[in-house]
Amino acid sequence: MNIAWASFTPAAALAGGLLIGVAASWLVLFNGRIAGISGMLGGLLDRASDWSWQLAFVLGLLLAPLLWSGLIGPLPAMQLDAPLPRLLLAGVLVGVGTRLASGCTSGHGVCGLSRLSPRSLLATLTFMASAMLTVLVVRHWLNGG
Repeated sequence: MNIAWASFTPAAALAGGLLIGVAASWLVLFNGRIAGISGMLGGLLDRASDWSWQLAFVLGLLLAPLLWSGLIGPLPAMQLDAPLPRLLLAGVLVGVGTRLASGCTSGHGVCGLSRLSPRSLLATLTFMASAMLTVLVVRHWLNGG
């Protein structure tokens, strides 16, 4: 995956961060729920709980880029340089990791850290260390440096 650095602006990054913070804050303040995306998707698949708020939040995530491109401007181009089997393996490993950690980066990293949760701190440190190790192995050792 390549990042379009020419399209990066601090204003867009700040706006995105603020929107994530506001959305997570509103969800916990008005609904008493944590904005953990893996839990929301799991709830939608189970359909055992009150899934309407989960559907609304996930639809908002999917529709936000369309809204941005319609009101603000075009989205940066995205290019994936990894083969499909590697992407599928990565998706499975992320799914296993979120199950083992009882949450994902949004639930632990955004919501858990803001609540000063020691469990979320440990989970986030583990996510970050795993990501750094993965980049080191895949990009520098397996691809010949």
